[in-house]
Amino acid sequence: MAERILALPADKAARYATLRAEIAAVIGGEPNRIARYASAASLLAQAFPERFLWTGFYLVDPDKPGDLVVGPYQGTLGCLRIPFGKGVCGAAAASRRTQVVADVHAFPGHIACDSRSNSEIVAPVFDRDGALAGVLDIDSADFGAFDAIDQAGVEAICAELLTLP
Repeated sequence: MAERILALPADKAARYATLRAEIAAVIGGEPNRIARYASAASLLAQAFPERFLWTGFYLVDPDKPGDLVVGPYQGTLGCLRIPFGKGVCGAAAASRRTQVVADVHAFPGHIACDSRSNSEIVAPVFDRDGALAGVLDIDSADFGAFDAIDQAGVEAICAELLTLP
């Protein structure tokens, strides 16, 4: 059984920095994308259990490149498939930009995979060639749970997830 490598600080920015280092250490040298994403989802969910309701990845479907399909995650059952441009995940995929949504119920076209979700952050994940590989989706039961510190931390973690050639 794997255990946490590093103690996590209380300060949110420092926690993300420590978590990024931990994820890099765990996935370093692992070429399998699913193994890298599964490890990151687990460590992220464990790092913020009081704030994160659902933490995981939606991957670009190679057979239907305009769709995201559920990948490794921690939490209740996720949506199986999300078209680009639909909901927060689809908006992040279509724009290739992080979406920080304080109130998902006010987001046009929001897809309610879990009715307890009230805010969300979704960051794109790219492969080594710069192509969109998927998105990292984190939901919270709290309204306004995510801010610029979360965005910087999540984007830095996504940069660690580039699949090795």
